[in-house]
Amino acid sequence: MVTDGSRLYLTEVRNSNRIFQVSTSGGETSPIPTPFANVFLDDISPDHTQLLVISFVGSETDSQLWSLPLPSGTPRRLADGVGGAAAWSPDGRHLVFSKGTEIYEATADGTEPHKLIAVSGDPRRPHFSPDGTRIRFTIAKPENNSYALWEIQSDGSDIHPLLLGWHSPPSECCGAWTPDGRYYLFISRTPSGGNIWAIRESAGLLHRRPSVPFQLTTGPLSFDFFAPSPDGKKIFVDASQARGELVRYDPKSRQFVPFLSGISAGELDFSRDGKGVTYISYPENTLWRSRTDGSDRLQLSYPPVSAGLPRWSPDSTQIAYIDTQPGRPWKTFLISAQGGTPQGVLSEAHTQVDPTWSPDGKKLAFGRTQETGSTEPLVIQIVDLATHQVSTIPGSDNLYSPRWSPDGQYMAAFSQDSTKLLLFDFKTRKWSDWVNEPGVIGFPTWSRDGKYLYYDNIRTEHPTFRRVKVGQTNSELLADLKDLSRYSSVPAGPWSGLAPDGSALFVRGLSSDEIYALDLELP
Repeated sequence: MVTDGSRLYLTEVRNSNRIFQVSTSGGETSPIPTPFANVFLDDISPDHTQLLVISFVGSETDSQLWSLPLPSGTPRRLADGVGGAAAWSPDGRHLVFSKGTEIYEATADGTEPHKLIAVSGDPRRPHFSPDGTRIRFTIAKPENNSYALWEIQSDGSDIHPLLLGWHSPPSECCGAWTPDGRYYLFISRTPSGGNIWAIRESAGLLHRRPSVPFQLTTGPLSFDFFAPSPDGKKIFVDASQARGELVRYDPKSRQFVPFLSGISAGELDFSRDGKGVTYISYPENTLWRSRTDGSDRLQLSYPPVSAGLPRWSPDSTQIAYIDTQPGRPWKTFLISAQGGTPQGVLSEAHTQVDPTWSPDGKKLAFGRTQETGSTEPLVIQIVDLATHQVSTIPGSDNLYSPRWSPDGQYMAAFSQDSTKLLLFDFKTRKWSDWVNEPGVIGFPTWSRDGKYLYYDNIRTEHPTFRRVKVGQTNSELLADLKDLSRYSSVPAGPWSGLAPDGSALFVRGLSSDEIYALDLELP
């Protein structure tokens, strides 16, 4: 979010991302029209006449940069600017933006770009100091769940971490200076949520020794974004408390009705014998299993593990899932359905996500992601659980989210930007394009008989739940999701799946998410 002092501008994440505005004294929100299917707000110009926004389609990393006139007007493309985050300089004459693993500076309209620096990781939210001499940004490393604040001079020199050794692994991000430059505010995240902290800037030319951080907010709400007011007397914060409700779509009434008593959980997978279900409880992100009626519940994972995307083995004895912990790569683990000590599938530093079982239960396939900035492509690999031998599916570069068909003949997967569904035929050893639709495709689920693949299509004005038949390329609409507010988790996002009777399952969002104005008193 950003503010000009009288209005607050923010991105609202729903079926498609839109920009809204509201008075800083409170009241009703109103949308700011744009021609973009999805848009994200990054900055406001120093004269408060333009917003800096990013337009995107799927889950691509780098998107188009635009300036959006206020209070209304036609967006202007900032030259050929393509980036993941951007900000204007305090004098409004320059633009800093990230692209891949690099940070660039350009003129305010995006022309004459030149590289400032390349980093090891994913640079996010670069922004200038109030005097324009420095740039701070977050380096995210999704492969080990770490976020750290870094600083460079405005010419790209003197790169160094801001809070070296304060937390290990680091979990700080999304910072901003107070308008007078005396303090720097940032978010520090823990498994229980985020809070705003501050450090006092050192005087002098070197700016190398900020004070020890001190905390400004405390739970139970999670503080995830903020914007200081131009006069420095307030900070506007986004505070949320996560909760979901498991629902089933009833095609007869066209209503979403509670499933398993509407528990706050998702990412369900049902055992092949129809007796058990495994799921992730929200917002704790713990792994559970129970009978399909909800009885005989057993917790299988505990903090600091944040679990996700569980899958029953075909013989109903084991569950594969994703283990995410701060400072460690996302890894695929196996655990007995009766509990016990989980076992890693492969011992390596690479991320292994979204496991899927072979029909005979002897193999697992997963997306193996590269380290941020690596030239090694994202691929789909298969591990033999008996021999631990690993093979790569031919032609799976830049594909992910594999799903083995029940008969073992096919493997479905998504393109890296989540806009295309592809199908691999194990007989021909070739991939073919299957579905290519506007929006982002998510959560492919095979029908029990293997004749259909179900999925949802989001980040559009008209999100839907659909299915496509093997051998056909035209999908079938099953449910309109426009009026369903959905819960989003890490690593799953807004999940969808199938109940044993073939009906669609979703997690309705019941989280509180509100904007507060906090008085800021700093010595």
